[in-house]
Amino acid sequence: MIEELSNWFSTHISSDIISYLGWMFLIFLLIFGLRKLVKKRFSNNQLKYKSQKAIEIIGYFIIILITISFFSGSIEDFGLTIGLLTAGIAITLQEVILSIAGFFYIFLFKVYKPGDRIEINGIKGDVIDIDSVCTTMMEIGAWVTSDNYSGRIVKLSNAFVFKGPVYNYSRDFPFVWDEFNLPIRYGSDLELAKAIVIAVAQENLSDYVNNSILEWKNVVNKYYIEDAQVESTLAITMTDNWIQFNLRYIVDYKKRRHTKHGLNEEIGKRFLATNGKVILASATFEIVKIPAVHDNADQTTHAKG
Repeated sequence: MIEELSNWFSTHISSDIISYLGWMFLIFLLIFGLRKLVKKRFSNNQLKYKSQKAIEIIGYFIIILITISFFSGSIEDFGLTIGLLTAGIAITLQEVILSIAGFFYIFLFKVYKPGDRIEINGIKGDVIDIDSVCTTMMEIGAWVTSDNYSGRIVKLSNAFVFKGPVYNYSRDFPFVWDEFNLPIRYGSDLELAKAIVIAVAQENLSDYVNNSILEWKNVVNKYYIEDAQVESTLAITMTDNWIQFNLRYIVDYKKRRHTKHGLNEEIGKRFLATNGKVILASATFEIVKIPAVHDNADQTTHAKG
C-alpha cells in the first residue's frame, strides 16, 4: 500500500493537483454565482430558498465525483482510493458526515422545514434556514417569558436529529392546547362566573376551534391516534383558599401569549361588572390567638407576697 501511494504521488503531485484545485475553484465560483442569480431573479421566498439549496447540493455532488475521479486515476486504483478516502473521512469527519446525513433525513422525512417552530436539544425557536451541516433558528424563550423571541440566532448541527427528540409545533397540526387558572372567592355566584368564562372563551376562540377541527381530522386519518376534543373546557376544583376555575382551550401555536392576555383581560372586566357577585380570590391566612401560659412558680410567689 505504501509503494502504491508513493507511486501515485510521484505521478500526480504537480500538474494534476493544480488542475484539481482549478476545477474546485471554478465549481465553487459557479455555485456562488448561480445562488446569487437565483436570489435576484426569484421573488417567491420559498422557491428562492429551495432553488439555492438545490444548486448547493448539486454542486457538492459534482465536487465529490471530480474528487473521486482525480484520486482514482484508473479503474485499478479506484478500490484503493475509495477505501482510503472512506477510512480517512470516517475517522476525521464523523460529526460532519452525521450532519450531512441529518440534512438529507430532515428533507426526505420532512422532520421540519424553514418557518416551522421546533424544540431540539433543549432549544426552542423558529427555523430560519437549513443548510447541509447546520440548522439556524431564531431562539424563543431563554430569559424572556412565553413564546417571545430572545433576539439570539442559534446554529445547531443537523446531527441532533439523530440524538434526541424533535418537537414540532407546526407540522400537520398548527395548534396547541393551553390553559390557565382563575381563583374565585368562596361566596361568589358560581353559575354567573361559569357563564362569563364560557362566554368569553366562545367569543374569542371560536375561529381557532373551527379551523382546528378539520386539521385534527387529518391528523387522526394520518396517525394512529384517538380523536380529541378541541372545544374549550372548564374544570372546577375546591381548594383551601378559593374555588379554582381551570380553562383549557386550543389556540394557534404563534398566538398563545396574545390570546391568553385577551382572555384574562376580558374575564377580569366582566367580573368587575358584576358589582361584587363574582370576586377573584387571593391567598388568605387565619391567625389563631395563642393562650397565655402562667408559670406555677410565679403564682406561688405572688400568693406569698
